[in-house]
Amino acid sequence: MAISQMVGASIKRREDPRLVTGTGSYVDDIQQTALVHMHVVRSSEAHARILGIETGRAKEADGVVAILTGKDLKPEFGAPLPVTVCFVPDKKYPNHYPIAIEKVHYVGEPVAIVLASSRAAAEDAGERIEVKYQSLPAVVDIEKAIEKGAPVLHEELGSNLSYDVKFAAGDIDAAFKEAEVTIKQRLIQQRLIPIAIEPRGVLADYKTFSNKLTVWSSTQIPHFVKVWLAVILGISESNVRVVAPEVGGGFGSKIRVYPEEILTALASRRLGRPVKWIEDRNENVKATHHGRDQIWDVEIAAKKDGTVLGIRPTQWLNLGGYCSQFGTFQVLGMLVAQGAYKMKAFDGRAVGVFTNTTPTDAYRGAGRPEATYLIERVMDLVARETGIDPVEVRRKNFVRAEDQPFTTLLGLTYDSGDYTITLDKALEMVDYAALRREQAEKRKQGKYIGIGLSTYIEICGLGPAAATQAATGVSLWGMSVVNLHFTGKATVIIGSSPHGQGHETTYAQVASDVLGIPVEDIDVQHGDTAIGPMGMDTYGSRSTALDGNAVHISAMKVQEKARKIAAHLLEAAEGDVVYENGKAFVKGTPSKAVTIQEIAMAAFQTNRLPKGMEGGLEATTFFDPSNFVWPFGAHICVVEVDPETGATTILRYVAVDDCGTRINPMVVDGQLHGGIAQGIGQALFEEGVYDGAGQLQTGSLVDYLIPTALDLPSFELAATITPSPVNPLGTKGIGEAGTIASTPAVMNAIVDALQPFGVRDVAMPATPQKLWQLMHHNGGTRR
Repeated sequence: MAISQMVGASIKRREDPRLVTGTGSYVDDIQQTALVHMHVVRSSEAHARILGIETGRAKEADGVVAILTGKDLKPEFGAPLPVTVCFVPDKKYPNHYPIAIEKVHYVGEPVAIVLASSRAAAEDAGERIEVKYQSLPAVVDIEKAIEKGAPVLHEELGSNLSYDVKFAAGDIDAAFKEAEVTIKQRLIQQRLIPIAIEPRGVLADYKTFSNKLTVWSSTQIPHFVKVWLAVILGISESNVRVVAPEVGGGFGSKIRVYPEEILTALASRRLGRPVKWIEDRNENVKATHHGRDQIWDVEIAAKKDGTVLGIRPTQWLNLGGYCSQFGTFQVLGMLVAQGAYKMKAFDGRAVGVFTNTTPTDAYRGAGRPEATYLIERVMDLVARETGIDPVEVRRKNFVRAEDQPFTTLLGLTYDSGDYTITLDKALEMVDYAALRREQAEKRKQGKYIGIGLSTYIEICGLGPAAATQAATGVSLWGMSVVNLHFTGKATVIIGSSPHGQGHETTYAQVASDVLGIPVEDIDVQHGDTAIGPMGMDTYGSRSTALDGNAVHISAMKVQEKARKIAAHLLEAAEGDVVYENGKAFVKGTPSKAVTIQEIAMAAFQTNRLPKGMEGGLEATTFFDPSNFVWPFGAHICVVEVDPETGATTILRYVAVDDCGTRINPMVVDGQLHGGIAQGIGQALFEEGVYDGAGQLQTGSLVDYLIPTALDLPSFELAATITPSPVNPLGTKGIGEAGTIASTPAVMNAIVDALQPFGVRDVAMPATPQKLWQLMHHNGGTRR
């Protein structure tokens, strides 16, 4: 019986039954004998010297096993926490250790750990610890932090400036001389707090006599955590195992090697007992890294016909109290700020600044949402200034299909794309012309509808050596092992570690098509550093473009060896044997075939193998493509803003995305649903706010608003398919596309709705109070 083609099939995710029935295994579900619970005592000060930590009363509390401070643990730190310098090789940054030793730099920084027989006992004892601080002036504002006389967080650096780097190409002065229209605008990317369903958790178990460490962590990067645990703790890498069980969502917030992973491991080594730490939501909002928190100032040079000649953006980044591990990837926004458009010149500048706030790091999109917001607001600003429809401004400036592969001003090369087809399809779905007529009629009735566009490109598939080595100094491959067992069942091991992307389903689909065996017979394993070679983990929508294609290539290697064994079994010339649908046969005689199950059995019997062939059917691949992959699309949002309340209602949301070959369209749509919801959250609800003393004012989900199902419309999704030429499956990326595209679509719609009131820009989040004030600032008079 033929196996149907799996790539392109919307089969249900195999992960979901255990997740929706509560039978999945998260860190807190893992039990160990003689378990000790860790509580982290965190700084209540944003900027202060530690004068002393009084632990006497806490040590007397019931159940306490030990209390450790930074001074206790300092001798055991073989290295500070890791920091990447990608894109910014000359940046300045301080050593960042897992626990404060002499000084704290933000509220929530660890200052002591309590180890006790239960979580409650550890928390109760933690409340008895008294930390004596010498308070220092705090600074939370990016611009104030680099003013003369500002409080300096890290005295050894001399200032709060980490980096100030240029990204320029073309003659920007000539572009502005040629310009008939010039525009200046400040765009705010507010601070966001990632709210994964499951907060973080770590369980460390150090075996004293064997010097072996096992760590279970809700991380996106188990392989990187393994490496840095070995480096920081001074343990041989071969003696460290890291397991990522069910993660409960990440969105980039679980991409770092966090202090708690180091602290639990150190504590376990000290005690000779397993140590567990589970983050509560209060800790989550102030100690898990934050996202965005940037100011973008842009100057635009354009012609009256809507042609954009060049832009001069400056990206001001709030780094928080330290440089986070992957925080520099937010600068990636500068590299892709040209978007889907041609222009003559680009003059960018990225400035990273320390403040007394929780460190920021990569958050779903990592620079690309900020870049897309910039360039899509630019297109609408040009449309507004010239009086040309925003659709036509985009059409005029698009990179054309015939220009692909297209090299940007800053030297990146788009692999493939036709940006007009996604825009045309989206316009057709909303009936754009009819919408504009309806908008005009509603305005006469005092109702304010807005139509917002976002035509985005996205860089995914970090990071092929040929494309990344010069800019980042690193290359990151995709990895897979495909092993066909004696019974004809298969195991697939991948180097990425999913946290909601559905890899157990989609990668089985990829292997199924090549091997010709049912997906039910393919077990996909991940997230355990003990089961396969070094993987490069999950971030930047890289998994399918790299690991997914590595699975395909490994499966092809296995298929080729199976074909050779089949030729031997069939007593035929190798060139005459065809492998199709899990069977091998001599051309023209499909009825006389050997199945993959028969071939697998033969592969483990020396007397049935061709002379000189090794037994087994297993292949390993490290896949390094020639370029990134570049998905694209067009999103259109239709909103109505109530002039009486300022409330925004999303009437329609249409998205047409092109991520190349869609392995499982159902999974693709699920990623888009979640991503769009997050982007809407930034546009309308979310904002992390600090007061002048560095105290977080949005420290709970009462104060920090996230969207609910009631706030979201039904998304209308469609697709075009433009395969990538840089990998065999033709896949691109989709995990971050919804977040990247949706925020500018919503905000462009809101600004469009408020155009009669003379509103040119709205700072996010577009709260009802803010919009009401903008609509009534001159007595509610329309212009």
